[in-house]
Amino acid sequence: MVDISDKQITKRTAIAQAILKVGSKNTIDAIRNYKVPKGNVLEISKAAGFIGLKKTPEILPDCHPIPIEHANVDYKFNDLEIIINMLVISNYKTGVEVEAMHGVTTVALNMYDMLKPIDKEIEILNIKLIKKTGGKSDINIE
Repeated sequence: MVDISDKQITKRTAIAQAILKVGSKNTIDAIRNYKVPKGNVLEISKAAGFIGLKKTPEILPDCHPIPIEHANVDYKFNDLEIIINMLVISNYKTGVEVEAMHGVTTVALNMYDMLKPIDKEIEILNIKLIKKTGGKSDINIE
């Protein structure tokens, strides 16, 4: 692990994004109308994303345990794509971009798992960092 013991605590934010592409409008309708056999896809996947976010240092050995002070997941439907964004905020010595990317990936994977019984053409696309603030450098790809 990188030595962060001399770093100052600052507010750190990150927004990560994943895109889930489904095979048909029927899948989108099933999600919106709560007709997916495994349950409410958006809410269950959001909860899974929070678990993934919190477990990041258990999965990725160089990640420091970070106090997560806020996280949010939002969804935007665009034809057959669901754009998933995860915001993470912490006041700490190191950034939260890997945690945000791990969390949003977990959201997408959970959606895939819940939807696979009704759609065999699901793809997870473009997992990326959209925005990062705090620390030495800011990134804004939006």
